[in-house]
Order: sequence, then structure tokens, then C-alpha cells
Amino acid sequence: MQAAMISRAKELLQGGQVQRVLGWKAGEFAYDVTPAVFQSAEEVEAGFLYNDFCGANLSKYLIQESRKPGKVLVFLKPCDTYSFNQLVKEHRILRENIYAIGVPCEGKTDGERLKAAGLRGILALKAEGDRFLVETLYGPQELAKAQALPERCQNCKSKKHVAYDELMGEEGQVLESGRFDMVEKLEAMTPDERFRFWQGELSRCIRCNACRNVCPACSCEKCIFDNDASGVAQKAAANSFEESMFHIIRAFHVAGRCTDCGECSRVCPQQIPLHLLNRKFIKDIDTFYGDYQAGEDTESRAPLTNYTEGDVEPSIVYQRGGN
Repeated sequence: MQAAMISRAKELLQGGQVQRVLGWKAGEFAYDVTPAVFQSAEEVEAGFLYNDFCGANLSKYLIQESRKPGKVLVFLKPCDTYSFNQLVKEHRILRENIYAIGVPCEGKTDGERLKAAGLRGILALKAEGDRFLVETLYGPQELAKAQALPERCQNCKSKKHVAYDELMGEEGQVLESGRFDMVEKLEAMTPDERFRFWQGELSRCIRCNACRNVCPACSCEKCIFDNDASGVAQKAAANSFEESMFHIIRAFHVAGRCTDCGECSRVCPQQIPLHLLNRKFIKDIDTFYGDYQAGEDTESRAPLTNYTEGDVEPSIVYQRGGN
């Protein structure tokens, strides 16, 4: 697939249909793959990469890239296309300045997952069926994909692209997954148990802002946490409330807009399962307003921004005390 993507990118660049390419390039280590913009066919030939470490969702980078002169080619995995559509719907990216090519994905891993499985000195990775063949400094290793894939890939919601100008490879289908299983386990806990769970998870937060910076739904020109007048700008947690407030506010801001791409959990250096906060909102919206998938299209209105007479009433969601 990488060779075909490079060939097509060079063809579009040399033909003048696009002026740059948004894709991935290698970093310092084999698993250190990062988003990159390529300005020429020569740059694509020398540095473009697509392999099992290319987990980064490229859609958010289009907020800036689509506003530059000329047209940008972007390669989108199925889950990326949901974020892409949502950003189009919110007028955050200029669709007419983008040429999108959908590419297949059977799940991506990363260095942290491989290291957690005990692998060291990772040099290369190749998928074969339900296993990864890993070349290391200490010899070849094999690992079951189930051990190496992050939760978002193990519970992938869709192999189907919902937006593209051109498709490479075969199209997939929307999947039945167990992505709400852990949410249901949390819902079954007592309030005190849930509080202890999230207190334990969020207490590890170092306020690096990686989750916010990578999230396609966090696209404000100026975040409240960068506003000096807000009282919370880049503020280290002074107590347990402030410790949690950053993530609570962020979860509310993306409610009804989060496509469940899982980027927040992927980039968290503390391995906090941040996606679970968003999935709780997604599950509740499905329960109270009917099934809704953010980014599935560019026309529909989200339940939280579209009033209908059939909307759920507060008394249905919770029991109110008093008169």
C-alpha cells in the first residue's frame, strides 16, 4: 500500500492537481512515526511512510493546511474520515481545498504497546494475519495483534470510509464492537467507586495538553485554558477539583461532536483512558436521543444542537426532588 500511495501522491503533485501532501514520516525510532507535510514529489519519495505505526489521525492538521494557498492531498484511514466530516460540518476545514484519498486500516500499534508487551530495541514491524512480526536488536519476535493493538483498534467502530475523493484498496463495513463495554462497567459501579476510579486515573494528569492539542473536536481559535482571564490558564492542579476540571470541561465541550477516534488516549503520556469520558456522553446521547454517530455525514444536526418536541425531558433522565 505504501508504494501505491507514494506513486499516486507523486502523480498528483507532478500533474499540478495538488500542491502538497499531508501524510506520515519516520522519526528517531521505527515506532516514532509522525504527521508531516511534503511539498514535492522528491520529498514524498524520500520520506513518505505508511505502515502499522501510522496511527495518527491527520484530519485536525487540515484546519491550517486547507487555508494555505493551493490544494492539499491527505490520506485518511476509515476512523479519520469521521473526524474529517465533523470538521467540514463545523466549517473548520475548507473542503474545496482538499483532495482526500481513503486508505484501508486493519489496526495500528505503537511503541508503548509493544514495550508494554516486553519488547525492546524495536527496529521494524510487519503484520501477518492476526500477528505482528517484530524485528528487534535482540532478534525476531512474534506478537499477537490482540496484545499490540490499542483499545480503540480492538473495538474499531468502522472499516468504512464516510468521506473521500478517491479510494485505495477495498471498502470496509461499519462494525459491531464492544466499545461501550467498559462504560457499562463504570455505570454499574456505585458513585463512590466511580469517583475513586476517576480520581485514580486523572490524578496522574500532568497537564501537558497533548489530548487537547491532538483532538479534532478541540478546534477553538483560543482555548479557555490559554485565556489568562479564565483563571485556569495553563494552571497546575492546586487541588483534586482543579485536577479533574480540565478533563471534565473538555469532555463537555466535545459532547455530541466527538467521533470516538481515540486520539486523546493514544497520545496521553500517563496512559489515562480519556476516551471513556467521551464514550459515556456518546452512549447517553444514543440512549436518550436515538443512535447518532458524529461525523457520519456533513448535513445532519447533532442531537444536542437540534431541538425537537420529542427531546428527552429532565424527569426521564433523573428523578427530581421537591415539588
